[in-house]
Amino acid sequence: MKSQFTFIALPISALVAPSAFAVQYLTVDQAQQAIFPGKEFASNPVKLTATQRKAIEQASGVRVLKDEQQVWRVSGGGWFIVDEVVGKHEFITYAVGLNADGSAKQIEVMEYRETYGYQIRDEKWRAQFAGKTAGSTLKLDADIKNISGATLSCRHVTDGVKRLLAFYEVALKR
Repeated sequence: MKSQFTFIALPISALVAPSAFAVQYLTVDQAQQAIFPGKEFASNPVKLTATQRKAIEQASGVRVLKDEQQVWRVSGGGWFIVDEVVGKHEFITYAVGLNADGSAKQIEVMEYRETYGYQIRDEKWRAQFAGKTAGSTLKLDADIKNISGATLSCRHVTDGVKRLLAFYEVALKR
């Protein structure tokens, strides 16, 4: 008795599982108003030179993945920056508001695509970044508390903020 099998060819995209969890919490406009209510914003994207990238990496200890950074100048002083870091597998889009002196004002999680670790949206956890500067330790379990079950998200957002504070010193500070 002969056995017959039918094979169906599937495109590669059918074999890759899509992200199981993705939530957009804030648009750019909403994040801007959450951090700097009532202010106006002027887009001011920054294209980094190789020298600037290297200086940011040396100052922060964090690798710079993109040559261009989304930045807005805030009316009355300050900066609004949108950035991405990898959580465990997927990107986390977040915004950092910097005061005119380059210290962190506030961070907001704009989009979270991971199944676990979304607790980084907790206001108390995010508030730990307020007042931090490029000279701050910014290290998980040192001056930034970890959230059990969200360790990679906590670590990577912390590293991202540290990189953006160094970015301010290298590319924005006048």
